[in-house]
Amino acid sequence: MVAHIETVAFIGVEARPVDVQVHMTSGQPGFVVVGLGDKAVAESRERVRAALTAIGLGIPPMRITVNLAPADLPKEGSHYDLAIAVGLLVVMGVLPVHELEQFVVIGELSLDGRINPVAGVLPAAIAANARSKGLICPQACGPEAAWAGMGQDNPGGVLAPLSLIQLVNHFKGSQVLAEPQPLHMVESVPLPDLRDIKGQESAKRALEVAAAGGHNMLMVGPPGSGKSMLAARLPGILPPLSPREMLDVSMIASVAGELIREGEAGGMARRRPFRAPHHSASMPALIGGGLRARPGEVSLAHRGVLFLDELPEFPRQVLDSLRQPLESGEAVVARVNAHITYPARFQLIAAMNPCRCGHAGDMARACPRVPRCVADYQAKLSGPLIDRIDIHIEVPPVSPADLGLPSASEGSAEVAERVARARGRQEERYAAHSSGSGSHAIGAQTLNAHVEGELLDEVAHPDEAGKKLLIEAAGRMNLTARGYHRVLRVARTLADLDDARDIARPHIAEALSYREPIHRRLGAAV
Repeated sequence: MVAHIETVAFIGVEARPVDVQVHMTSGQPGFVVVGLGDKAVAESRERVRAALTAIGLGIPPMRITVNLAPADLPKEGSHYDLAIAVGLLVVMGVLPVHELEQFVVIGELSLDGRINPVAGVLPAAIAANARSKGLICPQACGPEAAWAGMGQDNPGGVLAPLSLIQLVNHFKGSQVLAEPQPLHMVESVPLPDLRDIKGQESAKRALEVAAAGGHNMLMVGPPGSGKSMLAARLPGILPPLSPREMLDVSMIASVAGELIREGEAGGMARRRPFRAPHHSASMPALIGGGLRARPGEVSLAHRGVLFLDELPEFPRQVLDSLRQPLESGEAVVARVNAHITYPARFQLIAAMNPCRCGHAGDMARACPRVPRCVADYQAKLSGPLIDRIDIHIEVPPVSPADLGLPSASEGSAEVAERVARARGRQEERYAAHSSGSGSHAIGAQTLNAHVEGELLDEVAHPDEAGKKLLIEAAGRMNLTARGYHRVLRVARTLADLDDARDIARPHIAEALSYREPIHRRLGAAV
């Protein structure tokens, strides 16, 4: 007899079906797992054997072959344990085969028979629901799987047993497993407030513009000027995730194992991701991949913010690898045996000092290597990367007079209202275009920072005075075609903040002020 139990293999955030075929026959006793599995899959034999023994069901002394089909698809991870154990229970006559055909099975076994949580339960549940199947998963992952929303037409639903014996008792009829309920993650820690920052009104304005349009931003200033404080307050003025965005973000977090937390397993939050990797991060850590391909920081920041502090301290090769995700919104990991694409539509916020010592422009504190240290520090950033950043601002030192002032009257809540209104205008505008056809069709969730082509020309057309200013300034500033279009995108966001239908000359002028080349800002500090 051959038992067929369905599970999944993860290729990016996609859960592909895998048929676990368990065959038991007479002959030389043995237990073999085939099907291009990694070390964790091969070790499942011992975990399954011990777990079955722990519930009083020893494996018969027969030849057991487990095939993970399709055999040419790489299999990674320990989540195949439960499917293999269930297949063995079927061929041993313990569990009914017909009922288990309605389920996708995923979970790791401990030696005492308990079912441990695994990564990727949410995309597995969504894939199972798409094929009108239920899901058997660990109890700790049950709330996560419940977000798949399996309806009345799904005969299986979600079963989340704590142990293997609970699963056996459920199908034997001696115990009924309740279907888990979706869980919202409680965000108990308040976000930092813009009211805490004294002075830096220009930087606050630029931060509001960046939040409203989803624009990338680079802050240049000496140590202690408040660059990191400004970046940390960006999530507090961004609107919460929509249900669709929350599902996209949670699928990536699920594959990466981010949803498995003590006391909060399966919880999904509406706050936008804020990732701040250290400048020692490697390329696989930032972009994704590695020996066992996993989402990188750019994907974990999908629909949120990626903050890179001390930007020039990152290896240049790592920084240049950001260029493709910034343009396409995807991180593509190419390997000999795999080609994986992760979503990576993030907002880049970067900060840097004007030079290595950080005090260029302050002759009392600058190092003796100025201006050479400025040029060397700047050379770590490539022109194509800088060209992909919409807003460049200088963050000067905060004066003692500003520090002595009381807290600002306007905080994150007031700014967040303006940002939400501006994003609402964008959503309405692009939703109207999404009903069109051809090159003008576009998703309703698109922000100004992502619009391109003919649609950009249509929605970001300045008046005559603004157009004249833009053309003249583009020649003087030697703007590239990319830089020219990014000025238009920022100007469109400024008009949305002003509730203006058309882009006027003041909007173009302010947008141009954010495009001053980085070498001029650093050079002016000397």
